Amino acid sequence: MLRKLLYLLFCTAILLTACGSPSAASAEMNLADGLGRAIKLAGPAQKVISLAPSNTELLFAVGAAKQVIARDEMSDYPAEAAALPAVGSFDKYNLEQIVALKPDLVLLAEINNVELVKKLEELGLVVYYLNNPKTLEDLYANLAIVAGLTGHQTESAALVETLKQRVAAVDEKIKTASTRPVILYELDSTDPAHPYTVGPGTFVDQLLVRAGGANMVTVAGITDQYPQVSIEQVVTTDPAMIILGDSMWGVTVESVGQRPGWEKLKAVSSGQVYPFDDNTVSRPGPRMVDGLEALARLIHPELYK
Repeated sequence: MLRKLLYLLFCTAILLTACGSPSAASAEMNLADGLGRAIKLAGPAQKVISLAPSNTELLFAVGAAKQVIARDEMSDYPAEAAALPAVGSFDKYNLEQIVALKPDLVLLAEINNVELVKKLEELGLVVYYLNNPKTLEDLYANLAIVAGLTGHQTESAALVETLKQRVAAVDEKIKTASTRPVILYELDSTDPAHPYTVGPGTFVDQLLVRAGGANMVTVAGITDQYPQVSIEQVVTTDPAMIILGDSMWGVTVESVGQRPGWEKLKAVSSGQVYPFDDNTVSRPGPRMVDGLEALARLIHPELYK
């Protein structure tokens, strides 16, 4: 309810700005961010520093690329973002560099420590904290918020409509699926005998289900959001498919079959182990729709012939 109220207040402020005097482009905006903090901007931000990969992707997606003057070190998409100055990552930021760039907006997300908000504000910077989306509908709202902050409402509206159409197309396909294969989505196998996966309440879990799968964690009755699972739990549920979100860190299909006890799993014996770009489903940005489409094709290839 709070998220919806904040979003409505934000949209009202943006609408009043757009419908105001002839100098509306520079009219003051009074907003509330994801922490419920009052934010004041002289107008759409022209010099933005993004301190989260998801925020960087949102900014580029709505057409604000030229207004982004710096990024966190993890922001590597789109490729143009990598050419921007990096000011640190997670909670290790070069605050002097950030201040020297004279941004009129610093955009944070839930990956950032809330304490960082206070530090940046004490340095005289305007900071907007953007909550992670809980659903695809929240993603559309975040696109609208970022577009409003930077003056790209028209581009955002067109993008959101396209994303909604793509999601609807996946929903229509999945309606015809006759099965929901059990899937183990692997996040981290630093300990191969007890890999981390995703559970209820995570966005990856929602996308797996929306793409026509059944999460192994749910089938096993595990309620943690990011549990470690044992070989016993994996063998008991015997997933039909294993998706390697940690393939970006060097985990290979072959290495999964070499784990003690894993060679007899249905997914391994039938060759249903696949590498996957985890950034498309773990970063709460517009590429989550790409991730949904990729998962649907992977889980139900028969529907995409």
